[in-house]
Amino acid sequence: MKRVFVTGSVTGLGLEAARMMLDAGHQVVLHARSEPRAETAAEALPGASAIVVGDLSVLSETVAVAADVANEGPFDAVIHNAGIYEPGVSRQVTVDGLERTFQVNVLAPYVLTALIPRPERLIYLSSGMASGGSIDLGDLQRERRRWSGSSAYSDSKLCDIALALSAARRYPQTVSTAVCPGWVRTRMGGPGAPTDIRTGAVTQVWLATSDEPDALISGRYMRHMHELSIPAAAGHVELQEGLLDACRSLTGVALPPPTVPTAS
Repeated sequence: MKRVFVTGSVTGLGLEAARMMLDAGHQVVLHARSEPRAETAAEALPGASAIVVGDLSVLSETVAVAADVANEGPFDAVIHNAGIYEPGVSRQVTVDGLERTFQVNVLAPYVLTALIPRPERLIYLSSGMASGGSIDLGDLQRERRRWSGSSAYSDSKLCDIALALSAARRYPQTVSTAVCPGWVRTRMGGPGAPTDIRTGAVTQVWLATSDEPDALISGRYMRHMHELSIPAAAGHVELQEGLLDACRSLTGVALPPPTVPTAS
């Protein structure tokens, strides 16, 4: 039995992943943005061990989520599932003065990675749209580039792959993986998407809970149980380090120092 924390687990892929793990006998801690959404999650999955509440578009609440999760731990796996896609024509800024898509999709998993005691496994949800993204260290929040909601989303999902690979490189005793769930029939993906929600969730569930040797290989990018080629920018160590430096500067939160493998 594994104990797993899933961000953004009130609806969509996060809810489905949590349901699948609970049905398989694992312990799951959910995350909701607000108390009303937590009530919805409790009704949907009454078997959850706990529900942690906090808005990941607010830095102070993200830090509080990390503290609450730490109190519920330790965890075998954390699935960084929460994410937003805002196709509007205007750039949205949060109460922290940060571009909203970047804050929720990149800074939130970064902060949670830094502050939650490190589990054995980390899974970061990306997207096929990452292939069209860029990691522009001089303009991560698209303050100077032409604003595009879809481009901001693509950039953020490319950054999520870079975060997963950074964690794999810094913490070799943790299995860290980026997952593209495909274009899934969720509220975000829409009813015309070709992939059913269970197929979209199965890879991250397997990575979080399976003890099969193939589930314990770190530093990969996967979709539907198959390994994908890593976009060049995400695999570039200097860009990874630059992204981590920017996240630390913007949040005031530093990742724990890199670890070295224990001699066998």
